[in-house]
This record gives sequence, structure tokens and C-alpha cells, in this order.
Amino acid sequence: LSPLQNGTSFHVFDQGRFAKEVLPKYFKHNNMASFVRQLNMYGFRKVVNIEQGGLVKPERDDTEFQHLCFLQGHEHLLEHIKRKVRGAVVKTEETKMRQEDLSRLLYEVQILRSQQENTECQVQDMK
Repeated sequence: LSPLQNGTSFHVFDQGRFAKEVLPKYFKHNNMASFVRQLNMYGFRKVVNIEQGGLVKPERDDTEFQHLCFLQGHEHLLEHIKRKVRGAVVKTEETKMRQEDLSRLLYEVQILRSQQENTECQVQDMK
């Protein structure tokens, strides 16, 4: 388990080892699929590799998850990570639009950060 460099997500690099060694310490199971299902219930989403379009299985055993309120150095946001309620009231159209806009912006920020890191590496190589 490792936080991403910019603190907006976390990685599980070795799912088998994570399930065997870490999950039993904090949960009553050692099932990775159950852990992912729990993450989804709390609004975490699996990050899809942009280059691969999410259609190709990654070469490495590396799974990345993120949540809008899971940001390194912003512990005050953690209180907003709550389990989704079944049968919750349907969101208004305006709320849906705002969430879609926010998701789109976060996705674009993620792309820009990646491009910035690539550019910084290129500048370092040029030096």
C-alpha cells in the first residue's frame, strides 16, 4: 500500500500479499474483492490507466484508488467519506451536473499533473 506522489490516491502494489498480510489485521476477512467492494461502498473509485484506456490488463499487480475527500494533508475532509445508503433519495439534476463537472475537472487535473511530471523529467534530462 502506498500513497500516490501527489497525495490524491493510494496504490496496492501486491494484491495477494496485501490480502494475506494487511486485510486480516483490520477486517474479518482476507478477500481483496470484498475490500474493493467496501471501498466502493464508501465512494472510492479504481483509477484507470489513461494510456491503456482501462481495456488492457496492466503488466504489474498495481491497483490505484481515489476519493474526492481522500487527499494527503487534508485530514479534515475524511469526515465526508461515508458509507452510501441503500435506497437514498435520488439526487437532483443540478447536483448530478455539479458532481459530473467536479469529476471531469479532477480527471483533467490528474492528466495535467501527469503531463507536468513528464515535462519536468524531460527538462531534467535536457540539463
